[in-house]
Amino acid sequence: MRDHGGNLDWAMQHWGGSDWIDLSTGINRVPYPIGQVSSEAWTALPTQAALHGLLAAAHVAYATDAPMVALAGAQAAIQMLPLLTEPGLARVFGPTYNEHAACLRAAGWRVEEVAEIGALAGADLAVLVNPNNPGGQSFAPSDVVALLGQVGRLVVDESFADATPAVSVAGQVAPGLIVLRSFGKFYGLAGLRLGFAIGHAPDIAALTDMAGPWPVSGAAIEIGTRALLDRAWSAATVARLNSDAVRLDALTGWPLVGGTALFRLYQVPDAAAAQDCLARHRIWSRIFPYSQTWIRLGLPGTEVEFVRLSQALAGNP
Repeated sequence: MRDHGGNLDWAMQHWGGSDWIDLSTGINRVPYPIGQVSSEAWTALPTQAALHGLLAAAHVAYATDAPMVALAGAQAAIQMLPLLTEPGLARVFGPTYNEHAACLRAAGWRVEEVAEIGALAGADLAVLVNPNNPGGQSFAPSDVVALLGQVGRLVVDESFADATPAVSVAGQVAPGLIVLRSFGKFYGLAGLRLGFAIGHAPDIAALTDMAGPWPVSGAAIEIGTRALLDRAWSAATVARLNSDAVRLDALTGWPLVGGTALFRLYQVPDAAAAQDCLARHRIWSRIFPYSQTWIRLGLPGTEVEFVRLSQALAGNP
C-alpha cells in the first residue's frame, strides 16, 4: 500500500477507540447536505440525460465550456492518464500527491520529480498539482499555460482549487492540457467517488472510452448535480473554510509551511511525536516519509472538534 492519509482503520487498530476525528485528509468535514435521493438513482442504470446534466452543472461550477468527462474521483483519471500515449519521460512537480508518480511508473513511464515549475519543461508528460498537496503552493494561470509549448502533455490537478478559483486553468482549451477536478474534497463527500477530467476534445474522448458506459453511479450524478449548482452553499463554504484555516493556525501555534483552505502543513520538531500526541486523543493527522518535521492537519468541522483538538494540543485528557 502506498502512503496516504485517510488510513483511519490503522490508527484505530493501533491506538484503540472509535470516536476519532480524522484530520489526516483534506476533505471538508462539513459536507454538502445530501437531502433526498430518488429510488431510481439506486435501482436504475444512469441515463445519458442525467450524465449530461451533471456535466452541465460541472461546467457552471468550474467556469468552463471545455469538454469534460465525469469519473469515479480524480483518482480514476490519474490511473487512466498514463495510458493515453506510449510511455516516455514524465516530470512531476513535488513533493506532491504520490499517486501521480506511482501510476505513471506502473504504466512504464520514467518519472522524475522536480522542485521548480520551470523544470517540468522537456517532459513528454508533466504533472502539476495546483494548489499543491501537501505544500499548498499555487501557481498563476499564466505561468501554468506557459508550459504548454514546452511539454508534450500537461496534467494540472486542481483537486484543491475550489476555494481559490483564480488559480484554475479549467477554462482553457488547448491541445495537450488536461485539468483534473475532485468533487469529494470540497463538498465533503469523498465516498461518493466523483471527479472530472477537463481538456481537449480528443483526449477527453479517449478517457471517455476508457471509462466505459457508466463511469459514475446514479447517486453520484444526482447528488453531484445538485451540489455543483448550489453556488450559495459553495460561497458560504469558502468563507467558512478560510476563516477556520486562520483559526487552526492560531490554535496550533506551529509555524506554517503552507496549505490551502482544506488543509494546513506545519513545521514541528518531531512529526512522529506530534502525531502520536494527537493520536492519544483520538485525532488522526498526516505525516510524510520524506520529512521528519512536517505534519498536515485537515480543518476541524465543528466547535466540538476544535475544542477536542485544543485539549489534545494542550496535553489534556
